[in-house]
Amino acid sequence: MAFVAVAVGIFLLIKGGDWLMRAAVALSLRFSIPKIVIGMTVVSFATSAPELIVSIQSALSGHPDLALGNVVGSNIANLGFVLAITIMISPIEVTPSFYRTDWPMMIFSSLLFYFFLVLDYQLVAYEGAILFVLLLCFMVYLIKFQKQAVLDEAPEDEQTLELSKTMAYLVLGGFSLWLGSETLIKGAVSLAQNLGVSERIISVSIVSVGTSIPELSASIIAIINKEKAISLGNLIGSNIFNILAVMGITAMIHPVAVEDTGLLSNDIWWMFGISLLILPLVFFPKGARLGWIDGLILITLYCIFILPLFM
Repeated sequence: MAFVAVAVGIFLLIKGGDWLMRAAVALSLRFSIPKIVIGMTVVSFATSAPELIVSIQSALSGHPDLALGNVVGSNIANLGFVLAITIMISPIEVTPSFYRTDWPMMIFSSLLFYFFLVLDYQLVAYEGAILFVLLLCFMVYLIKFQKQAVLDEAPEDEQTLELSKTMAYLVLGGFSLWLGSETLIKGAVSLAQNLGVSERIISVSIVSVGTSIPELSASIIAIINKEKAISLGNLIGSNIFNILAVMGITAMIHPVAVEDTGLLSNDIWWMFGISLLILPLVFFPKGARLGWIDGLILITLYCIFILPLFM
């Protein structure tokens, strides 16, 4: 039953996030908000909604390891699992914005996140505020100086929905996110107890992969439909958002303490390692692209990270 609860929770989060994004984009278009701003703000926050709601609910429910593990695990899964499978199916070209802005910002955000946690083994309100303000500054910089890179991530479907349908999506999305997070957290706690492992292990493995499914499905659908090139910026941007927005907002609402030290002694170093590895993989053996060999390396590392957690 615990596993079913986790699966139902993940499904509701995915549907809720999708409905919320449709409503948010439709409202933005209705109020004539520029497409470049929609891509950077509305879409980015909507796609991070499942991680955000799960982290806030986990912290408020007294399960901080689920909140932290979800973000760290999602960042590992985005690169070691989602990116790996994507480039094993079809190679992707890497734009200069990756090594000029996206990757350096991801590494800096990760380091700042680690520094705040290792100081006193918790993330408090003022640290969350610093993370969130850093995100706002980064978004302003992107909109001002990296307009083309931002436009590449903007929504392509510009059809404005009827107001009644928009409101229905908004209500359904919000309700699904709330119910999904409640179900997922209770299921994850029960699953950890049943398997005799910590909540941290469930969150960095099963929960984080579940909340990364939308990114994976979007990437595969885009490959099948031969749509615009899959952008590495999507996944790097998701990692930046997970730290600066999800952890920033969660900490401002409720302090997040580290209970299972394995998060700092093991998991976060895997997050650093895979994040750092992306840069040399982009340039070797062929410049500015990622292919199936790189994907094989990443998925192998991901398996090496996940499997020992349950042994």
